[in-house]
Amino acid sequence: MNSSNTFPALVLNPTDNVAVLLENVPARAEVQPGLFSTQRISRGHKIAIAPMAEGEPVRKFGQIIGFASKPISGGEWVHEHNCGMGAEGGAFARDYQFGAGVEPVEFVPEPERATFQGFRRSNGKVGTRNYIGILTSVNCSATVARYIAEAVERSGMLDDYPTIDGIVSFVHSTGCGMSGKGEGFDILSRTQWGYAANPNLGAALMVGLGCEVFQIGRMKQKYGIAEDETFQTLTIQGEGGTRKAIEQGVERVRAMLPIAARAERETIPASELILALQCGGSDGYSGITANPALGVAVDMLVRQGGTAILSETSEIYGAEHLLTRRAADRAIGEKLIERIHWWEDYCDRNGGEMNNNPSPGNKAGGLTTILEKSLGAAAKGGTTPLMAVYEYAEPVTERGFVFMDTPGFDPVSATGQVAGGANVLCFTTGRGSAFGCKPVPSIKLATNSDLYARMTEDMDINCGDILEGVTLEQKGAEIFQHILDVASGRTTKSEDLGYGDNEFAPWQVGAVM
Repeated sequence: MNSSNTFPALVLNPTDNVAVLLENVPARAEVQPGLFSTQRISRGHKIAIAPMAEGEPVRKFGQIIGFASKPISGGEWVHEHNCGMGAEGGAFARDYQFGAGVEPVEFVPEPERATFQGFRRSNGKVGTRNYIGILTSVNCSATVARYIAEAVERSGMLDDYPTIDGIVSFVHSTGCGMSGKGEGFDILSRTQWGYAANPNLGAALMVGLGCEVFQIGRMKQKYGIAEDETFQTLTIQGEGGTRKAIEQGVERVRAMLPIAARAERETIPASELILALQCGGSDGYSGITANPALGVAVDMLVRQGGTAILSETSEIYGAEHLLTRRAADRAIGEKLIERIHWWEDYCDRNGGEMNNNPSPGNKAGGLTTILEKSLGAAAKGGTTPLMAVYEYAEPVTERGFVFMDTPGFDPVSATGQVAGGANVLCFTTGRGSAFGCKPVPSIKLATNSDLYARMTEDMDINCGDILEGVTLEQKGAEIFQHILDVASGRTTKSEDLGYGDNEFAPWQVGAVM
C-alpha cells in the first residue's frame, strides 16, 4: 500500500509521452507533480504524461509503440481503447541504417574466460545434459516411441547409469499428409536431424512407421547420416508390428546406455555455450527488467566467445530497425528484413495480422501493441553485432549474437533453436509461463517480484528487484553465473517439476493433405 502522496512511475526516455506505473493507482491520484490519474490504472500499464492528439505517435523506450486512436489527455490510461497501430496497420517507414550501430566486441582474453562443466562429444560439440532421445518420423509412431521410453523407465535400467539424465520421446503431429518436398518438408527434416545431433543427447533412436511421407532413409541420405552405436533407426512395419517394435526399441536403448554413460563432465570454456533466448507471458515490465537484464548477460556471453540466439520474428516486428543497425554487414540486415516481409505475406495469406500477436495475458499485463511488445522483446539480444540470420532449425555455426526466424509461439520457437544447436535456454516471463524444453535446461526469469513470490517453485531468478534498486549490470551478472551453474548440472525449476516431455513442436508450414 502506497503511503506517500504520489505513486511511482517510470519514464524510460526523455522523449516518451507515457510512463509505466509501478503500483496500482486509484483515480485522481498524483503520479507526478501536477499530473493526476483520470481513472484507476493497474501496475505495469501506461499513463499519459502529456496530452496527445488523434493520430499522434505514442512513445515508450524513446520509440513509437503506436498511435493515439482518439485524443488522449494527460493522466489518462493509455491502452488498446485509445492506442493502436495507426491507419496503415503500423506500416510506417523505418530507417534500417544497416550496420550503422555496429561496435566491435571487446572479447575477454582467453586465459581469463569463464568455464563450466560440460560433456565434450566426439564431434567436438559440447552438451550441458546427457539424455537418451527417442525421435519419431511421423505421428503414427508416437505411441510406440512413448512406450519405448516408458518401458525403459519402468525397467529401472537407468538407475545403473547416473550420468544419464533420462530418456525422452520427441513426438509430434506431422510427418505425413504433407508434401514430400518444399518448405514444410525441409523444416521438418532440419528439425529432426537437428535434435538427433543436439549435443545434449548422448544417444538417439528414431522410430518410424514405414510408409509415411517423411522417410527416415531419405533423411539419412540427405544429411549423410550413418547409423552407429549412438544413433539408430527402426520402423514399426519393418519390425513386424507394435509389440515387436517396442521390444526392439528397448533392446536398442539398452545397448546404447553404457556407451552414452561414458560421457563425463569436464571443464569447458563458456565460448561453447549456445544460449536460446525466449520470452512468454510478457507484461509491461518485461522490457524494463528481465529482458534488458538478460541482454546484459548475453553481452557477457558474447564477450566470452559464446553464442546467443534471438528468435520469435513476429515478436521483433516493429523493432527490427534496431537489429539491422547492429548487422555485421548489409547482407545480414537485408536477410532479416526479407524474413519480416515473408511474415507479412504469411499473415496475409492466412487471414492474420502481425498486431494480433499480443495475447490477452500480455494486454492484461500492460502491453498494448506488437510494437511495444517487440521493443521489449528485442532487449534480450543485448547490444553486440548481429552476426547471422538463420531460417528455422538451421544449424547455428556463427559465434556471437545471431537471429533465427521462428514463430512467437514458445514451444515451436524453442524447438527450432534446439534443433539449431542450443544447449541452454533462458526464458523471461511476466505473467508466469509454464515451460520446459528437454533436452535443454530452461532457466525462468520473472519480470516482477509479485510473480516471483507467487510462483517461486517455477521461477529461477527474480528480476523484479531491478525496480527496487538492483542495477541491470548486477542482475545480468547474476543471470550469467546462473547460466554457467545450470550448464554445469544445476537443475532448473522446470526440470525439478518435470517439464519438457511434451514441448517438442516442429513448425508446420504448408498444406495438410
